Amino acid sequence: QVELAESGGGLVQAGGSLRLSCAISGRTSNYYRVAWFRQAPGKDRELVAAITRSGISTDYSDSVKGRFTISRDNAKNTVYLQMNSLKPEDTAVYYCAAGWGVDSSASAMTYWGKGTLVTVSS
Repeated sequence: QVELAESGGGLVQAGGSLRLSCAISGRTSNYYRVAWFRQAPGKDRELVAAITRSGISTDYSDSVKGRFTISRDNAKNTVYLQMNSLKPEDTAVYYCAAGWGVDSSASAMTYWGKGTLVTVSS
């Protein structure tokens, strides 16, 4: 059993920054990748960034590459998403997920958090 809990969402002006946290509880052997997804109203859920347990391998969506950074603190068993230079189009509910899939697709994720809302005003 793995449980994920997101935090750090909120309202920020365009150009600002936020840091999301994903606290993970449960056996680390039950997952290999941790990822951030987001879903805006009327749009499909999309991958934002992903990281392996080692923290060495990371993936980013082209839309956030260079602006967002995913990292992890193994001592705290927490994965972070640092979001800089935020744009109104970044507005969405952000979800933390974990799984054993080969890739970072949503279908490869077994465990999901409840999400945290990020709103970027223009």
